[in-house]
Amino acid sequence: MARGGRSARVADLSWAVRTEGRSLWSRNAVPGVAVRGERLKRRRGEEWRQWSPRRSKLAAGLLRSKGDKGSLLPEPGTTTLYLGAGHGTTISYLHDHLCGAQNERGGCIVAVDISPRCMRDLVRLAEVRPGLVPVLADARHHEAIAPFLPARVRWLFQDVSQAGQVDMHIAAAQRFLAPNGLSLLSLKSASERSEHGGRGVPRDHYDHARAALTDAGAEVLEVIELTGWEEQHALIVSRMPEEWGKT
Repeated sequence: MARGGRSARVADLSWAVRTEGRSLWSRNAVPGVAVRGERLKRRRGEEWRQWSPRRSKLAAGLLRSKGDKGSLLPEPGTTTLYLGAGHGTTISYLHDHLCGAQNERGGCIVAVDISPRCMRDLVRLAEVRPGLVPVLADARHHEAIAPFLPARVRWLFQDVSQAGQVDMHIAAAQRFLAPNGLSLLSLKSASERSEHGGRGVPRDHYDHARAALTDAGAEVLEVIELTGWEEQHALIVSRMPEEWGKT
């Protein structure tokens, strides 16, 4: 729903993220700077960055979700964990929302990636975006990540394109996610094998992921297929139960 009497085509998902028609935008925490050459524009004295669903699976999920789109985002000012941070494109938009300019919101993004090349880009990004914490580590090695997370987080995103993504995600959620926390798994079907040894079809892998998360105790809220922007990908959104991580 549009707010503040603005055009019906504009809807706020948070203080710093909004849709305009079929486009997604975030309020730029570093005015004048585009991270990947994205379009910038000013509106009422504020600068906004266009958040492309072709470059960000989180953006694609936000635009395609049939539920409350804003509920897919973490609470501004909180600590989050992002596994498979890549070169930092999605991380930068998440930072706009979670931290704001000079981290005025007090948020923290622990951004984990195994690639030294990606880590160099993340470190450069962190120099101008306080609240971003790059961590060079394998997402499966929790002991390398734990020192940067003094407490369990309420929002976890994973975008790691390798076999065993679902088990990796469940293990990370069990280790780091708080009760009632939200987990978002960007599942690349082409990286998974079917139970019969072949690659199978994407829907089989999405169904398997839903079943595995449910068996682990999570409530799967939505499976958002990203076809058209990210082929053979789905964003699987789950919420952990109240008793999660207490035993």
